[in-house]
Amino acid sequence: MHYFTAFIDFILHLNVHLANLINHIGGWSYFILFIIIFAETGLVVLPLLPGDSLLFTAGYLASISKLNIYYLIVTFIIAASFGNTVNYKIGQWIGPRIFHFPKSRWFNPIYLQKAHVFYEKYGGRAIVLARFIPIIRTFAPFVAGIAQMDWYKFQLFNISGSLAWVIIVSYLGYFFGNLPPVKNNFSLIIIAVIIVSLLPAVAELIKQKRSNI
Repeated sequence: MHYFTAFIDFILHLNVHLANLINHIGGWSYFILFIIIFAETGLVVLPLLPGDSLLFTAGYLASISKLNIYYLIVTFIIAASFGNTVNYKIGQWIGPRIFHFPKSRWFNPIYLQKAHVFYEKYGGRAIVLARFIPIIRTFAPFVAGIAQMDWYKFQLFNISGSLAWVIIVSYLGYFFGNLPPVKNNFSLIIIAVIIVSLLPAVAELIKQKRSNI
């Protein structure tokens, strides 16, 4: 319970914690930010690490000269693209090893074949849109790897999605984070960022529930 409370406090006061980190380690902050975004996108077991909220907060801190916005953008784009690539490769390696039992309820090869067809048809759009949805962002490249999505097609949309996600969210923080209404209610803004980013996933879940009725 203590760790959960500490995690919530870290997220809600991300601007304070990140500013303190920058004050203590200076330029090494870019390395820490790289690791967090890489892990959030590249390691399927860490979907709850801050993504959108971290980009927004880092953008805000760049607006008050705590970070360089251009170094920040480059760091995040490389971390996000590399993270997705590693996640895809993990899925690609795991897929053939768990989907070879023809009578398995959960790992039936038919499911893998269906996933492959889905990613070949809609994969590009799924990879790009998943960038803007927490948790799904972490699982999308992993499933794409399991489904053996075409490598070059994956990389095209992986990099495109990384560019769009990082630039849009970081610059939102850069241009709006220092405005008094935002700055004075930063915790509420972080909650709003998380809720808004989760809305597409919730809407899709409701849509799927209704279609199954």
